[in-house]
Amino acid sequence: MATFWESTYDDGLPTHSTNEQLKTEDACRAVFEEWINPDGSLSRESVSFCRTEHAAYLKAGLGSLAAGYVSLDASRPWLTYWISHSLELLGPSHALRGDEADNVVGFLRRCQVPGTGGFAGGAHPGQIAHLAPTYAAINTLVTIGTPAALAAIDRASLRVFLRRMKRPDGSFSMHDDGECDVRGVYTALAVASLTNLLDDELRRGAAEWIASCQTYEGGIGATPGEEAHGGYTFCGLASMVLLDRVELLRVPPLTRWLVERQMGVHGGFQGRTNKLVDGCYSFWQGGAFPLLEAALTRTAELPSGGIASLFSTDGLLDYLFVCCQQSNGGLRDKPGRGRDYYHTCYCLSGLAVAAAEPEPDPATAGTRPATSPAHWKTALGFVNPVYNVSAPKVEAALEWSRELPLPPLPSSLMRPQPAPTLA
Repeated sequence: MATFWESTYDDGLPTHSTNEQLKTEDACRAVFEEWINPDGSLSRESVSFCRTEHAAYLKAGLGSLAAGYVSLDASRPWLTYWISHSLELLGPSHALRGDEADNVVGFLRRCQVPGTGGFAGGAHPGQIAHLAPTYAAINTLVTIGTPAALAAIDRASLRVFLRRMKRPDGSFSMHDDGECDVRGVYTALAVASLTNLLDDELRRGAAEWIASCQTYEGGIGATPGEEAHGGYTFCGLASMVLLDRVELLRVPPLTRWLVERQMGVHGGFQGRTNKLVDGCYSFWQGGAFPLLEAALTRTAELPSGGIASLFSTDGLLDYLFVCCQQSNGGLRDKPGRGRDYYHTCYCLSGLAVAAAEPEPDPATAGTRPATSPAHWKTALGFVNPVYNVSAPKVEAALEWSRELPLPPLPSSLMRPQPAPTLA
């Protein structure tokens, strides 16, 4: 693994991609050089974790947002998820409680589409249910975890919505007459799993369809035939864990593809081949490793050094602490970019996963407390990487939903039963 002061290879044929890569390396190197010891090593003990500042930045997002956030007006459950999950990771003293939590629950209740099931991207009349904000809303309610939060989930209409999104080929539409990609499968299965709605019909054909999205590189694309991408790879792998069908994937090339996405100069991850580092892939790529570790453990293919031998956790932590943190709170994509709630959430999630102890059970992989190397005293909460939700909150939600009966379906959504065979 290269260190941050080592430059990437240069074949002497500059392109837009290579020029941007070199600019990014220079920007990261300039930030790292502020923390270099006389012997050339990184002075990790001098870098602080800005916990209080991060929490203040996140709490401010629960109120009025700047005009630049107007483009996310139809993604407001995502804002509640990014903020609530990040605060949960920062510790009990920062997590949403009391009136703050009640206000978020009340808002998400208004986003739940009456009659048709699922959650819309906002509370405005006329917005339709969509799997992405449904996933974000359910994760938020599970993260808050109060009886009122869990009771806000209309499981009966949610089951109808999930069934309606299921396609004959095993995939899921994101909304009525909407696009279909690996995100749909993952968000549907994750939501169904947390709420005890994952029946045989939702499972049918999903694993085979995801396997068809694995590319020649080894990663997973949005749909069959598309380029491998970190976000879709995580969604596909996590879905296979939920379905207990990881064996349908070609694990060795998947492992190689994931390993090759960590950048040698700064330690962060890129999302695709020949793309730039981005802090959010600390989770989308980094969070795939504990899931992959669990799969490799089952097949006795895990390297003797465990997950630590697959990628540099120290390198990733260095990138997150030095290049992604802003001293006034929040985390960012890379040096030169501004902070936002999305990157704050996924940088912190990647940090929590990288700092966690390995766990061989796919259902709890990466969920042990974040006991990061001694040079990073973060004491973050721990995450269940399958859902990217606090592990204790996932356990509580599963215990809650396990006691609930499966709501009945309308006859129009019942799968036809085969005709009886005459003796």
